[in-house]
Amino acid sequence: MTLEERVLVLPGWLGSGPEHWQSRWEALHGFQRVQQSDWQWPLRGDWMAQLEEAVLAAPGRVRLAAHSLGCHLAAAWAAHSSHTDRVAGALLVAPPDLEQPDTPPPVARWRPVVRRALPFAALVLYSEDDPFASPAASQALAADWGVPAESLGPRGHLNAESGLGDWPEGVARLAALAPVAAR
Repeated sequence: MTLEERVLVLPGWLGSGPEHWQSRWEALHGFQRVQQSDWQWPLRGDWMAQLEEAVLAAPGRVRLAAHSLGCHLAAAWAAHSSHTDRVAGALLVAPPDLEQPDTPPPVARWRPVVRRALPFAALVLYSEDDPFASPAASQALAADWGVPAESLGPRGHLNAESGLGDWPEGVARLAALAPVAAR
């Protein structure tokens, strides 16, 4: 990452608590959380508008550090924004399978899932035993988004309970994403 790039943190449904790697990254590295008006009943359009504002407010290019529903936010925003060239890369961690029959109603409203190829460099990281997405579902999303996917083994939902702590490996993976030309 360069000094001109701001990292925008995109939490998922219900936000990220103080022990979540996203919150820890904010405290350790000064990354900026994209705040949402309603973490319990997320409206895709509202969340996309907040991300658009954060991208436009950044002094230069941004990198996105997304978790769970935040991954779907990045994909939905990218499909509609004319400012995707400002994104240098996106780390998409543990995207949930929103098409499961037991998807909670607040996030089921994000259907249909946006499956368009992303116009910026990205990487999907997933867990072999994520309760919200099978490895096959995670790999399928990554393929639809046109980005690579990597398993981190059996680590749950890759959240605070997964024991990632400050997760320096995740920061390194975000920093290593090389910007690509628009697709």
